[in-house]
Amino acid sequence: MLLIVNYPSWIHPEIFPGVPFLSLLRWYGLMYVFAFGAAYMVLRRICREGVLGSGVVPTGDDVINCFTTGIVGLLLGARIFSALVYDTSGMYLAKPWLIFWPFDGSGHFTGLAGMSYHGGYIGGFLGILFWCLRHKQSALKWMDALVIAIPAGYTFGRLGNFLNGELFGRITTVPWGMLFPSARRFSLSLGWVRQFAEEAGLDIAATGGTINLPRHPSQLYEAFFEGIFLFTLLWAVRKRKPFDGFMCALYSMGYGMVRFVIEYFREPDAEIGYRITRSAGAVTYRNESLGNISTGQILCLLMIAGGLTFLILGWRNTKKNTAIAGKRGGRSRV
Repeated sequence: MLLIVNYPSWIHPEIFPGVPFLSLLRWYGLMYVFAFGAAYMVLRRICREGVLGSGVVPTGDDVINCFTTGIVGLLLGARIFSALVYDTSGMYLAKPWLIFWPFDGSGHFTGLAGMSYHGGYIGGFLGILFWCLRHKQSALKWMDALVIAIPAGYTFGRLGNFLNGELFGRITTVPWGMLFPSARRFSLSLGWVRQFAEEAGLDIAATGGTINLPRHPSQLYEAFFEGIFLFTLLWAVRKRKPFDGFMCALYSMGYGMVRFVIEYFREPDAEIGYRITRSAGAVTYRNESLGNISTGQILCLLMIAGGLTFLILGWRNTKKNTAIAGKRGGRSRV
Protein backbone atom coordinates (compact mmCIF):
# COMPACT_ATOMS: atom_id res chain seq x y z
CA MET A 1 0.00 0.00 0.00
CA LEU A 2 1.35 3.44 -0.94
CA LEU A 3 1.89 5.45 2.24
CA ILE A 4 3.45 8.60 0.80
CA VAL A 5 2.21 11.74 -0.92
CA ASN A 6 3.36 12.90 -4.34
CA TYR A 7 4.35 16.53 -4.64
CA PRO A 8 1.52 18.14 -6.68
CA SER A 9 2.48 17.97 -10.35
CA TRP A 10 0.56 21.16 -11.15
CA ILE A 11 2.79 23.27 -8.90
CA HIS A 12 5.59 25.08 -10.70
CA PRO A 13 7.96 27.81 -9.43
CA GLU A 14 6.55 30.08 -12.14
CA ILE A 15 3.02 31.41 -11.79
CA PHE A 16 2.54 31.26 -15.58
CA PRO A 17 4.99 28.58 -16.76
CA GLY A 18 5.80 28.66 -20.45
CA VAL A 19 4.27 32.09 -21.04
CA PRO A 20 6.83 34.59 -22.41
CA PHE A 21 7.72 37.39 -19.96
CA LEU A 22 5.05 36.25 -17.50
CA SER A 23 7.23 33.24 -16.64
CA LEU A 24 9.41 35.69 -14.70
CA LEU A 25 6.63 35.92 -12.11
CA ARG A 26 7.28 33.31 -9.44
CA TRP A 27 5.24 32.06 -6.52
CA TYR A 28 8.18 32.63 -4.17
CA GLY A 29 8.26 36.33 -4.96
CA LEU A 30 4.47 36.59 -4.67
CA MET A 31 4.61 34.93 -1.25
CA TYR A 32 7.03 37.64 -0.14
CA VAL A 33 4.46 40.25 -1.17
CA PHE A 34 1.80 38.44 0.87
CA ALA A 35 4.22 38.08 3.78
CA PHE A 36 5.04 41.79 3.93
CA GLY A 37 1.38 42.71 3.45
CA ALA A 38 0.21 40.45 6.30
CA ALA A 39 2.95 41.68 8.64
CA TYR A 40 2.15 45.31 7.86
CA MET A 41 -1.57 44.89 8.55
CA VAL A 42 -0.85 43.22 11.89
CA LEU A 43 1.60 46.00 12.79
CA ARG A 44 -1.00 48.68 12.03
CA ARG A 45 -3.52 46.89 14.24
CA ILE A 46 -1.04 46.62 17.11
CA CYS A 47 -0.04 50.27 16.85
CA ARG A 48 -3.69 51.35 17.09
CA GLU A 49 -3.91 49.44 20.40
CA GLY A 50 -1.38 51.81 21.95
CA VAL A 51 1.46 49.33 22.32
CA LEU A 52 3.97 52.17 21.95
CA GLY A 53 2.79 53.77 25.17
CA SER A 54 -0.33 55.03 26.90
CA GLY A 55 -2.20 57.27 24.51
CA VAL A 56 0.58 57.09 21.90
CA VAL A 57 -0.74 56.23 18.45
CA PRO A 58 1.86 56.65 15.69
CA THR A 59 0.95 58.26 12.39
CA GLY A 60 0.47 56.19 9.30
CA ASP A 61 3.69 57.63 7.87
CA ASP A 62 5.63 56.55 10.96
CA VAL A 63 4.34 52.99 10.66
CA ILE A 64 5.12 52.81 6.94
CA ASN A 65 8.58 54.35 7.30
CA CYS A 66 9.57 52.17 10.24
CA PHE A 67 8.23 49.04 8.55
CA THR A 68 9.94 49.85 5.25
CA THR A 69 13.28 50.52 6.93
CA GLY A 70 13.00 47.21 8.73
CA ILE A 71 12.18 45.37 5.50
CA VAL A 72 15.16 46.92 3.70
CA GLY A 73 17.43 45.86 6.56
CA LEU A 74 15.87 42.40 6.56
CA LEU A 75 16.41 41.84 2.83
CA LEU A 76 19.98 43.14 2.91
CA GLY A 77 20.86 41.06 5.95
CA ALA A 78 19.16 37.92 4.63
CA ARG A 79 20.96 38.06 1.30
CA ILE A 80 24.40 39.06 2.58
CA PHE A 81 24.32 36.49 5.40
CA SER A 82 23.23 33.74 3.02
CA ALA A 83 25.97 34.56 0.51
CA LEU A 84 28.76 34.78 3.06
CA VAL A 85 27.77 32.05 5.52
CA TYR A 86 26.03 29.39 3.44
CA ASP A 87 28.00 29.64 0.19
CA THR A 88 30.94 27.22 0.18
CA SER A 89 32.36 28.09 -3.25
CA GLY A 90 33.98 31.35 -2.14
CA MET A 91 32.50 33.08 -5.18
CA TYR A 92 30.84 35.88 -3.24
CA LEU A 93 33.97 36.58 -1.21
CA ALA A 94 35.95 36.94 -4.44
CA LYS A 95 33.19 38.84 -6.28
CA PRO A 96 30.93 40.49 -3.67
CA TRP A 97 29.05 42.48 -6.32
CA LEU A 98 27.40 39.23 -7.41
CA ILE A 99 25.53 38.99 -4.09
CA PHE A 100 22.75 41.14 -5.52
CA TRP A 101 23.11 40.04 -9.17
CA PRO A 102 19.78 38.34 -10.11
CA PHE A 103 21.10 36.33 -13.10
CA ASP A 104 23.06 33.09 -13.31
CA GLY A 105 26.16 32.46 -15.40
CA SER A 106 24.02 31.79 -18.47
CA GLY A 107 22.15 35.07 -18.18
CA HIS A 108 18.92 33.48 -16.94
CA PHE A 109 16.93 35.45 -14.39
CA THR A 110 16.99 33.68 -11.02
CA GLY A 111 16.13 36.49 -8.63
CA LEU A 112 18.03 36.73 -5.38
CA ALA A 113 18.41 32.99 -4.87
CA GLY A 114 19.35 32.26 -1.30
CA MET A 115 18.01 34.17 1.71
CA SER A 116 18.95 33.48 5.33
CA TYR A 117 16.37 33.92 8.09
CA HIS A 118 19.02 34.62 10.72
CA GLY A 119 20.66 37.21 8.49
CA GLY A 120 17.26 38.82 8.00
CA TYR A 121 16.74 38.80 11.77
CA ILE A 122 19.99 40.71 12.31
CA GLY A 123 19.43 43.06 9.37
CA GLY A 124 15.87 43.85 10.39
CA PHE A 125 16.96 44.54 13.96
CA LEU A 126 19.65 46.96 12.79
CA GLY A 127 17.22 48.64 10.38
CA ILE A 128 14.63 49.29 13.10
CA LEU A 129 17.33 50.44 15.53
CA PHE A 130 18.63 52.91 12.94
CA TRP A 131 15.14 54.31 12.27
CA CYS A 132 14.29 54.65 15.96
CA LEU A 133 17.57 56.41 16.81
CA ARG A 134 17.15 58.77 13.88
CA HIS A 135 13.57 59.65 14.81
CA LYS A 136 14.09 59.52 18.59
CA GLN A 137 11.61 56.69 19.09
CA SER A 138 11.70 53.85 21.60
CA ALA A 139 13.42 50.99 19.79
CA LEU A 140 12.21 48.37 22.28
CA LYS A 141 8.58 49.42 21.95
CA TRP A 142 8.69 49.34 18.17
CA MET A 143 10.51 46.01 18.12
CA ASP A 144 7.97 44.53 20.52
CA ALA A 145 5.28 45.48 18.04
CA LEU A 146 7.17 44.21 15.00
CA VAL A 147 8.05 40.78 16.36
CA ILE A 148 4.34 40.07 16.81
CA ALA A 149 3.75 40.90 13.16
CA ILE A 150 6.72 38.95 11.78
CA PRO A 151 5.32 35.39 12.26
CA ALA A 152 2.11 36.40 10.49
CA GLY A 153 4.15 37.07 7.38
CA TYR A 154 6.66 34.29 7.92
CA THR A 155 4.01 31.69 7.19
CA PHE A 156 3.80 32.89 3.59
CA GLY A 157 7.58 32.81 3.22
CA ARG A 158 7.73 29.11 4.04
CA LEU A 159 4.75 28.41 1.79
CA GLY A 160 6.84 30.05 -0.94
CA ASN A 161 9.62 27.55 -0.25
CA PHE A 162 7.10 24.73 -0.56
CA LEU A 163 5.79 26.07 -3.88
CA ASN A 164 9.40 26.28 -5.06
CA GLY A 165 9.89 22.62 -4.11
CA GLU A 166 12.94 23.55 -2.03
CA LEU A 167 14.20 23.32 1.56
CA PHE A 168 12.45 19.99 2.00
CA GLY A 169 13.18 17.65 4.88
CA ARG A 170 15.05 14.44 5.42
CA ILE A 171 13.85 11.06 4.19
CA THR A 172 11.05 9.50 6.20
CA THR A 173 8.52 6.68 6.27
CA VAL A 174 5.73 8.67 7.97
CA PRO A 175 2.39 8.52 6.07
CA TRP A 176 2.59 12.18 5.08
CA GLY A 177 6.11 11.89 3.68
CA MET A 178 6.28 13.59 0.28
CA LEU A 179 8.15 12.89 -2.95
CA PHE A 180 9.79 16.13 -4.09
CA PRO A 181 10.83 16.01 -7.77
CA SER A 182 14.10 17.90 -7.21
CA ALA A 183 15.24 15.77 -4.27
CA ARG A 184 18.29 13.57 -4.50
CA ARG A 185 17.69 10.07 -5.87
CA PHE A 186 19.25 7.00 -4.29
CA SER A 187 20.65 3.86 -5.90
CA LEU A 188 18.59 0.71 -5.46
CA SER A 189 21.81 -1.26 -5.40
CA LEU A 190 22.13 -0.20 -1.76
CA GLY A 191 20.41 -2.55 0.65
CA TRP A 192 19.27 0.16 3.04
CA VAL A 193 17.63 2.05 0.15
CA ARG A 194 15.59 -0.99 -0.90
CA GLN A 195 14.54 -1.66 2.71
CA PHE A 196 13.63 2.00 3.28
CA ALA A 197 11.59 2.12 0.08
CA GLU A 198 9.69 -1.02 1.02
CA GLU A 199 8.91 0.38 4.48
CA ALA A 200 7.59 3.53 2.81
CA GLY A 201 5.34 1.45 0.57
CA LEU A 202 7.09 2.35 -2.69
CA ASP A 203 6.89 0.04 -5.70
CA ILE A 204 10.53 -0.79 -6.32
CA ALA A 205 9.75 -2.84 -9.43
CA ALA A 206 8.29 0.21 -11.17
CA THR A 207 11.48 2.25 -10.79
CA GLY A 208 14.80 2.20 -12.59
CA GLY A 209 18.22 1.98 -11.02
CA THR A 210 17.53 4.91 -8.70
CA ILE A 211 14.59 5.94 -6.57
CA ASN A 212 13.20 9.12 -5.04
CA LEU A 213 12.51 8.57 -1.35
CA PRO A 214 9.77 10.43 0.59
CA ARG A 215 10.77 13.48 2.61
CA HIS A 216 9.38 15.43 5.53
CA PRO A 217 7.50 18.48 4.17
CA SER A 218 9.52 20.59 6.61
CA GLN A 219 8.52 23.83 4.88
CA LEU A 220 4.95 23.20 6.06
CA TYR A 221 6.15 22.34 9.56
CA GLU A 222 7.92 25.70 9.67
CA ALA A 223 4.98 27.57 8.18
CA PHE A 224 2.77 26.29 10.99
CA PHE A 225 5.03 26.30 14.05
CA GLU A 226 7.31 29.26 13.24
CA GLY A 227 4.43 31.16 11.72
CA ILE A 228 0.89 30.41 12.90
CA PHE A 229 1.77 28.86 16.28
CA LEU A 230 4.30 31.55 17.25
CA PHE A 231 2.02 34.35 16.07
CA THR A 232 -0.86 32.96 18.17
CA LEU A 233 1.37 32.81 21.24
CA LEU A 234 2.71 36.36 20.86
CA TRP A 235 -0.72 37.76 20.04
CA ALA A 236 -2.19 36.21 23.18
CA VAL A 237 0.34 37.84 25.53
CA ARG A 238 0.89 41.15 23.71
CA LYS A 239 -1.10 43.20 26.26
CA ARG A 240 0.49 41.54 29.27
CA LYS A 241 4.16 42.27 28.71
CA PRO A 242 5.86 43.27 32.00
CA PHE A 243 8.53 45.48 30.41
CA ASP A 244 9.60 46.87 27.05
CA GLY A 245 11.60 44.32 25.11
CA PHE A 246 9.72 41.36 26.62
CA MET A 247 8.08 40.45 23.32
CA CYS A 248 11.46 40.57 21.56
CA ALA A 249 12.93 38.20 24.11
CA LEU A 250 9.92 35.88 23.91
CA TYR A 251 10.03 35.86 20.11
CA SER A 252 13.76 35.13 19.99
CA MET A 253 13.43 32.26 22.44
CA GLY A 254 10.24 30.90 20.87
CA TYR A 255 11.51 30.96 17.32
CA GLY A 256 14.89 29.58 18.34
CA MET A 257 13.38 26.62 20.19
CA VAL A 258 10.83 25.75 17.50
CA ARG A 259 13.33 26.07 14.65
CA PHE A 260 15.97 24.07 16.57
CA VAL A 261 13.59 21.11 16.82
CA ILE A 262 12.38 21.35 13.21
CA GLU A 263 16.00 21.35 12.00
CA TYR A 264 16.10 17.66 12.94
CA PHE A 265 13.46 17.07 10.25
CA ARG A 266 14.82 19.51 7.68
CA GLU A 267 17.81 18.50 5.57
CA PRO A 268 20.82 20.81 6.03
CA ASP A 269 22.77 22.03 3.02
CA ALA A 270 24.79 19.04 1.82
CA GLU A 271 27.74 21.27 0.92
CA ILE A 272 28.00 22.51 4.51
CA GLY A 273 26.82 19.47 6.41
CA TYR A 274 26.96 19.66 10.18
CA ARG A 275 28.94 22.14 12.23
CA ILE A 276 29.00 19.70 15.15
CA THR A 277 28.84 15.96 14.61
CA ARG A 278 29.27 12.84 16.71
CA SER A 279 30.61 10.72 13.86
CA ALA A 280 32.74 11.32 10.80
CA GLY A 281 30.93 11.16 7.48
CA ALA A 282 27.45 11.75 8.95
CA VAL A 283 24.90 12.07 6.15
CA THR A 284 22.47 14.97 5.97
CA TYR A 285 19.53 13.21 4.32
CA ARG A 286 18.60 11.22 7.42
CA ASN A 287 18.66 11.89 11.16
CA GLU A 288 21.25 9.52 12.58
CA SER A 289 21.93 11.30 15.87
CA LEU A 290 20.60 14.23 17.90
CA GLY A 291 24.25 15.16 18.38
CA ASN A 292 24.58 16.17 14.73
CA ILE A 293 24.05 19.93 14.87
CA SER A 294 23.53 22.10 11.79
CA THR A 295 24.46 25.73 11.19
CA GLY A 296 20.83 26.75 11.64
CA GLN A 297 20.67 25.02 15.02
CA ILE A 298 23.76 26.82 16.29
CA LEU A 299 22.26 30.15 15.26
CA CYS A 300 19.00 29.18 16.99
CA LEU A 301 20.89 28.40 20.19
CA LEU A 302 22.40 31.88 20.02
CA MET A 303 18.89 33.32 19.60
CA ILE A 304 17.64 31.38 22.62
CA ALA A 305 20.62 32.46 24.74
CA GLY A 306 20.22 36.08 23.69
CA GLY A 307 16.49 36.11 24.37
CA LEU A 308 16.92 34.40 27.75
CA THR A 309 19.66 36.83 28.77
CA PHE A 310 17.53 39.83 27.84
CA LEU A 311 14.55 38.31 29.64
CA ILE A 312 16.52 37.87 32.87
CA LEU A 313 17.99 41.37 32.68
CA GLY A 314 14.56 42.83 31.97
CA TRP A 315 12.97 41.06 34.93
CA ARG A 316 15.78 42.16 37.26
CA ASN A 317 15.56 45.75 36.07
CA THR A 318 11.76 45.77 36.48
CA LYS A 319 12.02 44.32 39.98
CA LYS A 320 14.67 46.89 40.90
CA ASN A 321 12.59 49.80 39.60
CA THR A 322 9.52 48.52 41.47
CA ALA A 323 11.49 48.34 44.70
CA ILE A 324 12.83 51.86 44.24
CA ALA A 325 9.35 53.20 43.48
CA GLY A 326 8.02 51.45 46.59
CA LYS A 327 10.64 53.05 48.82
CA ARG A 328 9.91 56.48 47.41
CA GLY A 329 6.20 55.97 47.94
CA GLY A 330 6.79 54.84 51.52
CA ARG A 331 8.83 57.94 52.36
CA SER A 332 6.20 60.24 50.89
CA ARG A 333 3.57 58.84 53.25
CA VAL A 334 5.63 59.52 56.38
